[in-house]
Amino acid sequence: MTFKSLDDIGEIKGKRVLVREDLNVPMDDGKVTDDTRLRAAAPTIAELADKGAIVLILAHFGRPKGERNPDMSLAMVTTPLRDVLGRDVRFIGDCVGEQAEEAVAQLQPGDIAILENTRFHKGEEKNDPELAKAMAKLGDLYVNDAFSAAHRAHVSTEGLAHILPAFAGRSMQAELEALEKALGKPEHPVMAVVGGAKVSTKLDVLKQMVTQVDHLVIGGGMANTFLAARGVNVGKSLCEHDLKDTALEILDAADKADCTVHLPYDVVVSKEFRANPPVRTINVHEVADDEMILDCGPSASEQIADALKTCKTLVWNGPLGAFEMAPFDTATMALAKITAALTKSGSLISVAGGGDTVAAVNVAGVADDLTFVSTAGGAFLEWMEGRELPGVAALG
Repeated sequence: MTFKSLDDIGEIKGKRVLVREDLNVPMDDGKVTDDTRLRAAAPTIAELADKGAIVLILAHFGRPKGERNPDMSLAMVTTPLRDVLGRDVRFIGDCVGEQAEEAVAQLQPGDIAILENTRFHKGEEKNDPELAKAMAKLGDLYVNDAFSAAHRAHVSTEGLAHILPAFAGRSMQAELEALEKALGKPEHPVMAVVGGAKVSTKLDVLKQMVTQVDHLVIGGGMANTFLAARGVNVGKSLCEHDLKDTALEILDAADKADCTVHLPYDVVVSKEFRANPPVRTINVHEVADDEMILDCGPSASEQIADALKTCKTLVWNGPLGAFEMAPFDTATMALAKITAALTKSGSLISVAGGGDTVAAVNVAGVADDLTFVSTAGGAFLEWMEGRELPGVAALG
């Protein structure tokens, strides 16, 4: 994986730098409810401004589908970003055209401005070359700092990199270096934990993982499909019975690749899917017809921990159970804590990603103890699938 970073950008005082960031933050009643993405963007923006660049931030917000929509204007993010940076941030009401060019011409070295939502233009998501040329007129250099949007070949994520000298920002660089350590050139043995509700959403990930890792832990509702494929009665559990043959093919591929697949052999079951219902912890072969598997049992959890202690690298995407509801968060919390402990001891490189996984490590209070936690959902998943990400490839 070769790309230029800010270390290679050279003298930039007075130069206009178009910086693609992910400012698509959750908002409620005009207030940002989670500023994680703003904080992730801050180091690159501050570094460029401190070196005297004119920093022009490109980003999308929501899904305006090529139409101007005041409810999706990046003007709403200007003050929150200003608060995170602790310095002035201006807003420019377009990202192309004369109005934008005139506004940019007024800026001085060290100034920071957010340009209006790139997705207000129909050509953005189509990677229209004419829009790319118009956008490129605003800048001298291009920096992509939005890994979370790197799986999209849009004007602001891919097209500009072919027109202007292109570099990875600090957040993008950190993400790419972490992913390279986790699966590009990892230290073996490697464990992948893949969880979630449905096998169908992560088929490509599972097929890729069995060829790359030494241990594959399958958790969440996905595990039920694999158990059913092996002849286990999973009762009323979430299960894709039509994918049993596919599950067996993945297990067969794992055998051929010498990858050990871990499925739970004890489970926590209930007749009701709600917080704190009556539960049983049982052998996986004892599930009644009216029960649902909602978490891994303690023995399975301990076995995962024992296997993890023998590994050098962990890639984690998805919970082991219905972790959003007690007591079905037990196995996921236990995995988060053992991962953090092994990482802190220096024996494990741990990379976790995906919305549920990020939520789980945050709830467990261990996000800062892992090697890297990626907030990029789709891009992280596509990277695990082994796909080339257009926004990353364009930086090469």
